[in-house]
Amino acid sequence: MEIIKIFDTTLRDGEQSPGASMNTEEKIQIAAQLERLGVDIIEAGFAAASPGDFDAVSKIAQRVQNSTICSLARAIDADIKAAGEAIAAAKMKRIHTFIATSPIHMQYKLKMTPDEVIRRAVRAVEYAREFVDDVEFSCEDAGRSEIGFMKEITDAVIEAGATTINLPDTVGFRLPSEIGAMVKEMSEYTKGRAIISVHNHNDLGLGVANSLEAITNGAGQVECTINGLGERAGNAALEEIVMAIKTRQDIFKGFDTNINTKEIYPTSRLIANITSIEPQPNKAIVGKNAFAHESGIHQDGVLKHKETYEIIRPEDIGLDMEDTLVLGKHSGRAAFKDKLAKLGFTLSDDELNSAFERFKELADKKKDIYDDDIRALVTSEMANIEKAYELVAMQLMDSTGGVPSAAVTIRHNDEDITDAGIGDGTIDAVFKTIDRITGYQGQLIDYKVKSVSQGKDALANVTVKVTFNENEPAIIGHGLSLDTMLASAKAYIGALNSYLSMEGKLKLRQMDSTETI
Repeated sequence: MEIIKIFDTTLRDGEQSPGASMNTEEKIQIAAQLERLGVDIIEAGFAAASPGDFDAVSKIAQRVQNSTICSLARAIDADIKAAGEAIAAAKMKRIHTFIATSPIHMQYKLKMTPDEVIRRAVRAVEYAREFVDDVEFSCEDAGRSEIGFMKEITDAVIEAGATTINLPDTVGFRLPSEIGAMVKEMSEYTKGRAIISVHNHNDLGLGVANSLEAITNGAGQVECTINGLGERAGNAALEEIVMAIKTRQDIFKGFDTNINTKEIYPTSRLIANITSIEPQPNKAIVGKNAFAHESGIHQDGVLKHKETYEIIRPEDIGLDMEDTLVLGKHSGRAAFKDKLAKLGFTLSDDELNSAFERFKELADKKKDIYDDDIRALVTSEMANIEKAYELVAMQLMDSTGGVPSAAVTIRHNDEDITDAGIGDGTIDAVFKTIDRITGYQGQLIDYKVKSVSQGKDALANVTVKVTFNENEPAIIGHGLSLDTMLASAKAYIGALNSYLSMEGKLKLRQMDSTETI
């Protein structure tokens, strides 16, 4: 049985999805879950991109034991050094370096000759070998590169010490037959010298199909993300690739992965909660409707024999279709801790105590507590951002024909500050009053509210995107409460706290934004 290596880049390429930024504590929690999922290689980030990225990669390297920890690096000494230092503590470590190899990228972006590109690539791999034995080299935009040049640069980097050659379809341009032909030729050319990997983007909706075609043509590694997160239209979805291999053994006979498929759904939910990017309802494998049957004919068939309309069992991906209520206000700490473990959370004693207190508060107000309630509650605790400002109380007034107003009390430096204001609507009044109290003027870019579970007493999960400085990136804030207005205020204040904690170390990447794979 040939084991296809699963290289997960949710924490690097996935985080490049607009609005998917995560703080260090959230990244550590995701890395721990990816390890539990059985991912072979975790691309923990781009260490040279910012102090925050370096810190996250470093802490993940210290934490994870059973997966290889990888950092991306351009073919630049400073990048490679940062990557090597960030992953130094990892039990198993890899540096992933890359440079563009397509004619259009070499001419217009790099402004380098093919010979210069080869020299840069060789230098990068040789320098990376000073930090690690496991070096991956990527031909950026391989999908539009000339096969002859890729063979030439591949020979050079393998000679320099690269052990994996990645062929990214960076702009999602190629069809499965084209990817299959490229991978077959390159895998036969490098046979016994290096593993061929693919990294397929989904611009034409072919990321997964291209990855599966690559496997049948000799690829030994696929790069993918949970829920298909990633730049533009995203990346090939890990869950779809893995379950296709598992389900279609008639086609993929002799192939398998190390993925524990029962952790797929918990991993998907964790990442959706942290990023606030939900898979579309009809998303394969993990979408809300993936196992729903509305048609009477389908319902009748499933009731008689599930395989009439279900090719995958929900339990195979760790999905409890009953969404069983297990905990309530009489549940103890031990039961709560056990439930968290089953949901994929690993908390410190302090985090557990804080989460348990919030759970008890929720249980006093909400009769039925579902798994998604607990996931949302714990995820909000994991942000671990220093709270410069904290919501204490809020009073609202709104009526038809009246003027919406809000009175808000916020704690800052152990002092409670109260003020009131009016707005064009209730939410506007709340946010303007928060601005008056804190002295920071935020501009709301996006506002989303969703129900966490079900019922009239469902938790409201509010996500806001706010800019506090027009020259800096927008900041994401999350708020959770049974009251939508309270959740909105918490989300807005959370964005401000995140901004203040990041001030001075915001991700101002010193690179062309197109330099990704």
